[in-house]
Amino acid sequence: MLWDVDHTLVSIKGLTREIYGGVLLSLTGVELATMAVMGGRTERAIITDVLRVHGLEVDAELVEAVAEAVSREYVVRSAEIAGRGFVREGAREVLGVLAGRGDVVQSLLTGNTEAIARTKLGAFGLAEFVDFSVGAYGMDDLDRPPLVKLARERAAAKYGEMFDEESTVLIGDTLDDVRAGREGGARVVGVATGTSTVDELKRAGADHVLADLSDTATTVRAVLDLSGP
Repeated sequence: MLWDVDHTLVSIKGLTREIYGGVLLSLTGVELATMAVMGGRTERAIITDVLRVHGLEVDAELVEAVAEAVSREYVVRSAEIAGRGFVREGAREVLGVLAGRGDVVQSLLTGNTEAIARTKLGAFGLAEFVDFSVGAYGMDDLDRPPLVKLARERAAAKYGEMFDEESTVLIGDTLDDVRAGREGGARVVGVATGTSTVDELKRAGADHVLADLSDTATTVRAVLDLSGP
């Protein structure tokens, strides 16, 4: 089970732009004028776009430095997160039910770096429900679909079981989440808790689409139906 983070499990307002602005100025002396599109994209892709739009060379060393600095700043400002955001309705309950099952491994497939994902979920008391070590994150690849295979390989290496397309379920709120599952090899539960509508998620090819996570039984059933034999 691979969860997206932003607008699927939690929503946080305004902090990312502030952090990027400070990091860009600190590392390059350039003020942030335009923030890259973030929804459904990896941290590596976001950083690449931010550098390009500000006329900066997309140097591998600088990309890594920005990612590390942004991650550190999230940790430093972790106390602000809960006050600037919220857990999506039903997310805690669904995480808890699935965590109580012996036949489900929960992790993340997110555009965030692992450090940022840990910080965000930790701020809301959700970190205990997921195994971060088998997730796939925003600096693992430029695009989202390859992250699915990477997460499946990490889970197989740790748990000694094969996680194929039929037994891997990705849940997220964006069209890029759906694309990641379709192209990367996972079944997809779309949740219309972000900017994509139920109809848009269906048209994109999600196997199940929910308005939100508020109905715990329905959400859990959607996941288990897709991952079952």
